[in-house]
Formats: sequence, C-alpha cells, structure tokens
Amino acid sequence: MAAEEENTTSFKSLGLCDQLVKAVAEQQWKSPTPIQAEVIPHALEGKDLIALSQTGSGKTGAFALPILQALFDSPQPFFALVLSPTRELALQIDQQFQALGPGIGAKSVALVGGESEVQQSTVLAKQPHIIVATPGRLLHHLTKTRGFSLGTIKYLVLDEADRLLGEEFEKTTNEILKVIPHGGERRTYLFSATMTNKVKKVARAGLRNPVKIEVASKYSTVETLQQQMMSTPVQYKGCYLVCLLKKWQRTDQKKKKCQRRAMVFAEKCAETPFLACMLQNLGIKAIPLHGKMSQVFWSSSNLVI
Repeated sequence: MAAEEENTTSFKSLGLCDQLVKAVAEQQWKSPTPIQAEVIPHALEGKDLIALSQTGSGKTGAFALPILQALFDSPQPFFALVLSPTRELALQIDQQFQALGPGIGAKSVALVGGESEVQQSTVLAKQPHIIVATPGRLLHHLTKTRGFSLGTIKYLVLDEADRLLGEEFEKTTNEILKVIPHGGERRTYLFSATMTNKVKKVARAGLRNPVKIEVASKYSTVETLQQQMMSTPVQYKGCYLVCLLKKWQRTDQKKKKCQRRAMVFAEKCAETPFLACMLQNLGIKAIPLHGKMSQVFWSSSNLVI
C-alpha cells in the first residue's frame, strides 16, 4: 500500500508551482523521493525543519525546491544561505539550484575555497538570490568583501549539520550564525545524517517549533554485510592495510575465486597518491581517485583509493 501511495505522489501534488514542476521534469525526476515527499509540504507551509537523511536520498531537492518557490513568490537579493562542510558538496548544491532555478529567474553563487576570491566578490556585487558556501570562505567574505552582509537572509540551510557543528567547523559556523537575522521571518532547515547533541542544541536555540522528519535510507546497511573494526597504531596503519588486502588475495586464490576489488577511503586528497603508490610497489594494483584530478576509472585496477 505504501509503495502504491509513493508511486502516485507527484511534485505537482506536493504544492509546487508550474515553473518548478517543469524544471524537475527537465531534470528527469519522475517522482519525489521519500525525503522530498515528507519535507516539501511542511517547508511550503513555512515550518522550520530538522530532517535526518543520508547522502544520496534527494535531500538537496527537498530544500532547494521550497526555497525556489518562496523566492518566486517574494524575490529579493541574498534570499537564502546554504552552508556545506565541503567544497565538493557546495558545488553540487549550487549546480542543483542552477538547474532548477532558471525558470523563475533565480541566480546562485558558490563561495568555496580553491576559487578566485575576486571573481566571487564580483558575483556578490551583482546580488545573487542564493548563496551556497563552505564556512571558512563565507566568513572570509563577510569580513573582507565591502558591502556584503547576510542581513536579508530569509532561509538558512545547514546541510550535513552534524559535520558543520562538529569540532572542525563549529567555531566558524557559530560566527556565521551570529550575523544572520533571527526571528519570525527566517526559516531554518537542518539536514543531518545523525542527531548529535550539538545539532539538538542549535535546534533548540535557533528553530521555532521545528518539524522533525526521519526517513530510512535505501542505502542502509544490509544484514548480509560483514562489518569489522580494526584498531591500529597510527604509524602502522599502512602495514595493517597491506596485510589485510594480501590476506584477501590469498583467500581468493585458495578458493579459486575471482579476485575481489576494494575501495579505500582516505581522509585527505593528498594521501591517496601516496597510498596508491605504496600498494603498487607491494604488488597490489591500485589507482588514486580524488576531487583534484581527472576522475577516470581504470577498470583493470582492483583497488580504488
């Protein structure tokens, strides 16, 4: 019954205007994802939101569409601010706004590191409607770019709020929150994978009677997936990784199985070439893959880092 109800839900039935319905059709979005179906009606009613949802669930559309509809009804510069912990995510969100917004004349800008500050300042001088930013670069423009402020912001989105309010970004995020208007006119959306104590604290301080939405992700861990944790001394992490991968190789060879592929996630881009080179020298086929290089996947490799 639930599946049948989900199939009959359309973006039009959620209350979106014709311009945005056309925009999602052009993006080939056939029907709302569960998080979109839950969030959009409450957002269009002007509610503050706390949404717990995983990456890949369609959450960007869940907050972008209501913001664009509100902008269409009451256009003004510097209408909405979306904060993201990483430049890659911020750029993806900005691309989503640019794809959905032309029909209503919406203009957005991404303020992220690694891009020209002068060019960003030039775009800010043109007063775009939507700002998508990482905390560090936004705070830089707030202090250095003449005439730029967030005094007119009507919508604030903290995407991956658990990370924005974590140890790495908490101080910068709090500095930004101090200069954003509070009160009845501002709508605030917190999107997070987990409900941490710091997210709860911000929710209590800055949200007005928020609606809490939690949607199970289709990417949740399946019961058949084996999970293990290995605690190692920091200086020997590479050795343990090699031993583990070699152990898998021997197991596959002994059982005459097709050799498994593996994906290793590193904390920083700079670590991936080092790890790949180390593994290659030890007889394990590996390639690095990160956001600062041409992302070409070599199918002959068994390991992606």
